[in-house]
Amino acid sequence: MAAIHNPFIVGGYISPHYFCDREKETEQLIRNITNGRNVVIISTRRMGKTGLIRHCFYQNEIKEHYHTFFIDIYATSSLREFVFALGKEIFEKLKPKGMKFIERFFSVISSLRAGFKLDSITGEPTFDIGLGDIHAAEATLDEIFAYLEQADKPCIVAIDELQQIGNYAEKNVEAILRTKVQHCRNTHFIFAGSQKHIMMNMFNSPARPFYQSVNMMQLQSIPLIAYKPFVERLFLENEKSIEPELIKQVYDFFEGHTWYVQLMFNELYILTGKGQLCDRSLHDTALTNILQMQDFTYQEIFSRLPEKQKEVLIAIGKERKATGVASGKFIKKYRLSTPSSVQAALKGLQEKNLVSQEQNQYEISDKLLGVWLQKNY
Repeated sequence: MAAIHNPFIVGGYISPHYFCDREKETEQLIRNITNGRNVVIISTRRMGKTGLIRHCFYQNEIKEHYHTFFIDIYATSSLREFVFALGKEIFEKLKPKGMKFIERFFSVISSLRAGFKLDSITGEPTFDIGLGDIHAAEATLDEIFAYLEQADKPCIVAIDELQQIGNYAEKNVEAILRTKVQHCRNTHFIFAGSQKHIMMNMFNSPARPFYQSVNMMQLQSIPLIAYKPFVERLFLENEKSIEPELIKQVYDFFEGHTWYVQLMFNELYILTGKGQLCDRSLHDTALTNILQMQDFTYQEIFSRLPEKQKEVLIAIGKERKATGVASGKFIKKYRLSTPSSVQAALKGLQEKNLVSQEQNQYEISDKLLGVWLQKNY
């Protein structure tokens, strides 16, 4: 394996060595899949759903006996884009296996054959297809499912940010997908999502197509007791050390939220030279550096919001976890206008995924954005 310059990985999955804990969740996910059950994983964004799925795909009992495919549909807005993402992922996974596998792929998924080309310089197979080349998305999806069902090994398809299908131009995608999934014998599915209320409705409401069709998993924070030795080990392996109190300080500051904790340790690792101790004096420097990197993005996001949404977002940021947001007390405290305008602003912020709700409690979805707002407003 190539040398890793910074062992605190913040994008993608490398190997179990750089992956913290999740032992019970890994075991549960593998047990469900290998026993023919489809699974839903629900957690807030950046809690580690993708990492967990990739980690499971890396394990020998999965890697050696299954074909695995992963798509993130967060940025898709139609069935056609969904089909494109799934078709491209399967093709890319087959490419290293050689022409025999690719020919079989296009013999079944004939509607995508027009996109198959050989690179004129390298001779490598390429999948040169645009969205406009998918003329009948549902028919192509049928072909993709037919291919998966005929594969020489069982298949696992992971679909991240599944709640996005509710925003598609076509309003029947949930029913289309459920119909195709329930007829699969050779293919198992992992559905992951970050909008809890939408995902729970999708799988727990008797009126919805996916009702009671899956095993549910909710992903919580990795416990500090597991995170602390993980961080210490990665520092020590690279001839650095870290103050135990700093690990707890970072963990508590971001409430154990995986990606943000990992990002802070990534920056703290950069700030610590070989043979040096990373101590609590570096916490604020690391946080400032990270916020400076995000400053332009957050300014851009904030500048595009209507004034009422800005006011409510700042108020929630100050509270961190806000309750009774439309109450007279909260409105008076933050000099907001009327309860109805606050409710309208909340709805807009939730639609933009800037604010998340758990029961009657609201918080800013991106924890760094919350910190940025506290420091700037």
